[in-house]
Amino acid sequence: MSSSEWLHRDLVAGVRAAGPILVGILPFALVTGITAISAGLTIGEAVGMSVIVFAGASQLAAIDLIGSNAPFLVVVGTAVVINVRMVMYSASIAPYLRECTLRMRGVAAYVLTDQAYAASVAEYETNDGRSRLPYYLGIAFSLWVVWQIGTALGAVLGAGVPDALGLEFALPLVFLALLLPAMKNAGTTAAGLVGGTVALAVATVGVPLNLDLPIAAASGVAAGLLVDIRGDA
Repeated sequence: MSSSEWLHRDLVAGVRAAGPILVGILPFALVTGITAISAGLTIGEAVGMSVIVFAGASQLAAIDLIGSNAPFLVVVGTAVVINVRMVMYSASIAPYLRECTLRMRGVAAYVLTDQAYAASVAEYETNDGRSRLPYYLGIAFSLWVVWQIGTALGAVLGAGVPDALGLEFALPLVFLALLLPAMKNAGTTAAGLVGGTVALAVATVGVPLNLDLPIAAASGVAAGLLVDIRGDA
């Protein structure tokens, strides 16, 4: 079998592996687009943000802060804190892609998500014959395409929703849907509980510059890391 056939086969295998994941991604993308419009973004801004950022949880957090008129640096800082985990993902998957060109590693970094990372690494560890980059890109770009379509469709739908109906309930529900499945061990459970508790506390007390979400996110990350470190000791 030729090299091109191997690459084609593994790219298609990646697309197929992404299939079950897309079922959960599409509703998430729709709500993200709808919420962006309810926060005051235009359809173009919502779609542009999705293309440039391409990170669901941080997009929703940034949208919430934008809707609250938070300062630009607070919005960016919150997104960075939430996406710190991508640094660890990159370090973990980098050995599998070390032979790729710098340009292709840059493309791989742009489409890196929790799902693409987890599915690809799991496959690499059990199938040495898999062409790694094509398989990863098959998963990652499938997620990217569905995410862009979903957020664009959500933005269009959101623009047609009368203001009187309100969509404020959507954002908390989405974060709850993301939080509960993520609490898989002591570290992630501690991060969720501490982050949620701190968020409620600072929202009740009130903090300047809409820093309640960044403070809660940083507290949750710190708590999760502390629990993990103590568990490894």
